[in-house]
Amino acid sequence: MTKSSPWRSPVFLIWSGLLLMFFIANGVFIYLAQTNDPGLVVDNYYERGQDYEKNMLKRMAQDPGWNMRIEPAPKLIQNTDGEVRFFLSDKEGELLVPDSVRLFAYRPTHKEGDFDVPMEELQNGVYRAMVAFPLPGIWDVLVVVTKADAEYSEALRINVAKPE
Repeated sequence: MTKSSPWRSPVFLIWSGLLLMFFIANGVFIYLAQTNDPGLVVDNYYERGQDYEKNMLKRMAQDPGWNMRIEPAPKLIQNTDGEVRFFLSDKEGELLVPDSVRLFAYRPTHKEGDFDVPMEELQNGVYRAMVAFPLPGIWDVLVVVTKADAEYSEALRINVAKPE
C-alpha cells in the first residue's frame, strides 16, 4: 500500500468505524431482545383482541349504570397482606348484592405473578379481599362482578412498595 492509498484515507477510516459500530450495536440489541423476558407477549393475541372487541360492544349495550369503586389500602407492601375494598351501588346509590365478586391482579411486565381471589362481603355493596402481592411495582387490579350471567368490571392501577 502506498501513502496515497484510499484504504488509509481518514474519511474512509471514519466511515468504516461508524459502520462497524452500527453493526456491533445492532448485534447487541438483537442479543438482548432474544435473551430477555418478552413482557406483555401472549400466545393468542389475535383471538383475544377479537373477543375483547365483541365483549366490549355487548357490555356497552348492556351497561346497567352501576357505580363501582376500588379502594386499596393507603400503602401496599410486597409479600404483606393488604386490604382492597370494593364498593358497588346502582344509579340511585342503593347498595347491590351480586352473585359473585372476584379480584384479579395483573403484573404488566411479568405474567408469572398474576393471581385472582374471591372478595368477601362485609355488607351489602361493600366487599373486601386481603391480598399479598408477590412482586413490587405497578399492578393492574380488576374487580369482576357477576350477576345473572352478566359480568361487569372496574379496573385500577396501583403501586406496590418494596419492604423497608
